[in-house]
Amino acid sequence: MIKLTAIGNLGKDAMLNNVNGKNVINFTVAHTERYKDAQGNQKDKTTWVDCAYWTERTGIAPYLKKGTQVYVEGQPDVRTYTTKDGTNGATLTLRVSSVQLLGSRSGDTSPSSGGYTGSGYQSAPASNASPMTPSSDITEAFDDLPF
Repeated sequence: MIKLTAIGNLGKDAMLNNVNGKNVINFTVAHTERYKDAQGNQKDKTTWVDCAYWTERTGIAPYLKKGTQVYVEGQPDVRTYTTKDGTNGATLTLRVSSVQLLGSRSGDTSPSSGGYTGSGYQSAPASNASPMTPSSDITEAFDDLPF
């Protein structure tokens, strides 16, 4: 089995479809790599991944908005095609097994703007974290390393 992971931004809002009685969420993820060419000029190269998330858990669909940064993983597939003018092309597709919301460009957290304040999609606030023990209260020996 080949597994592909990608982190990138959604190129447009996700679309929830029903195919033969099964739910699928379709979206595209883009990652732009910046590099310098041989002459020292800065260049951008964007890679697009067409994603299909076959799931009954469609509650995430309203949060998959254009510009939202996501982490996706699944099984990749490269599809080749021939255009009308005879040139060959290829697209990278991903049958998504897992998707995680990472954030949005605007910083807005409303579902209509790509945020993710819904239950189950937001990490616990820092105020709920357990307090750390001050270093003066540690009584264990520091030379007992576990490795």
